[in-house]
Amino acid sequence: MIRHTVIFTTKHPKGSAAEANFIEDALLLSKVPGVKKFERLRQIHAKNPHRHGFSMEFDDQAAYDGYSNHPDHVAFVNDKWIPNVADFLEIDYEPL
Repeated sequence: MIRHTVIFTTKHPKGSAAEANFIEDALLLSKVPGVKKFERLRQIHAKNPHRHGFSMEFDDQAAYDGYSNHPDHVAFVNDKWIPNVADFLEIDYEPL
């Protein structure tokens, strides 16, 4: 199992309609084959400068690679992520 996470801050003002629309648009990622347990999250720790996160799980590396290369994911990155995200940190985990 692989847990793919990303924490980020948008280019938009906190709580703005543009920020909310971007987070809503991310729901399409949950429909990409292989994605499990997709979550949109609000980051609350004061020491972390990012405001939001996405988390999802994959059965294995093949499922994760399929997601990464899927046209819907590629389009989301190019059409939504790059224009809307100011900064991010991506972390992928697997159980020990």
